[in-house]
Amino acid sequence: VRATSAVSPNPFGTMWPQTAPPSESERLQAEQTERLRTRIAAKLAAGDLEESDVEIEVEEKRPSNMAFFSPGMEEGGGDMTQMLSGLFPQNKKKRRVKVREARPILEHQEAEKLLDRDAIVSEAIERAQENGIVFLDEIDKIAGREGSGGPQVSREGVQRDLLPLVEGATVNTKYGPVATDHMLFIAAGAFHVSKPSDLIPELQGRFPIRVELEPLSEEDLRRILTEPQNALTSQYAALLGADDVELEFAPDGIAEIARFATQVNETTENIGARRLHTLVEKVLEEISFEAPESDEKSVRVNASFVRARLAHLVSDDDLSRFIL
Repeated sequence: VRATSAVSPNPFGTMWPQTAPPSESERLQAEQTERLRTRIAAKLAAGDLEESDVEIEVEEKRPSNMAFFSPGMEEGGGDMTQMLSGLFPQNKKKRRVKVREARPILEHQEAEKLLDRDAIVSEAIERAQENGIVFLDEIDKIAGREGSGGPQVSREGVQRDLLPLVEGATVNTKYGPVATDHMLFIAAGAFHVSKPSDLIPELQGRFPIRVELEPLSEEDLRRILTEPQNALTSQYAALLGADDVELEFAPDGIAEIARFATQVNETTENIGARRLHTLVEKVLEEISFEAPESDEKSVRVNASFVRARLAHLVSDDDLSRFIL
């Protein structure tokens, strides 16, 4: 009986001990702190503290110096450095920044906590398997004529390595196994030297739909220079704008660049739209070099401007071949 009466009426007292009520001084301190928090929160919401300094903790992502080399390890598709990064705690460092700079940092950290990584990886794998598109460019480089030796043997080996992926296989990645059975494979190549029929028959059978593309016309090149949001002309205008030079391409100037690009492609190797980059660079070469010290802060590229810088190069086959 005495043993029973000695037991506390709260048998879970060791797990959730009863705490004493706060003293009067502690209660006043808590109320004062709450009032201060309310005033600061109101100022933050009003934007009165945007230029004030604040100290925050951010996660420091240090690049790993560890490197792993083992035969066949690259076939597993796993990133050993990333796998081991989860074994060590994230280092946090304190940074002193303005309140306006701290907002996006803290928002990013809170957003990271809300993400379900497992769900993201699972959905990404499902989308890749069901709606994935794999583009194999320059496939003509691995096509070789039958019966020839030397490099042709290695080309055929590359084709046979690609064959299981195109037919359908399960590839191990650092996010888990990914099946390629329902992926769309698109292959492209110039086939100037070889032909599609030079590929091994098994690989040819896996690409039943074949489309032959026409060379880019002068009008196509003109549209490439004007229609894309990040067209080459817009990029150069922004680049020279950093030196306070206003660059404007007149319609006849763009048409002249497209005409020269078509002419050089026809007389030398046809590299398509890649030719535009070389021509535009040559047209603006002098301006780009002298822009920081130049007093001329407005440049208009018209047809005569383009002809003055390209005509002598395009007319010479050797210069157009090795410079343009």
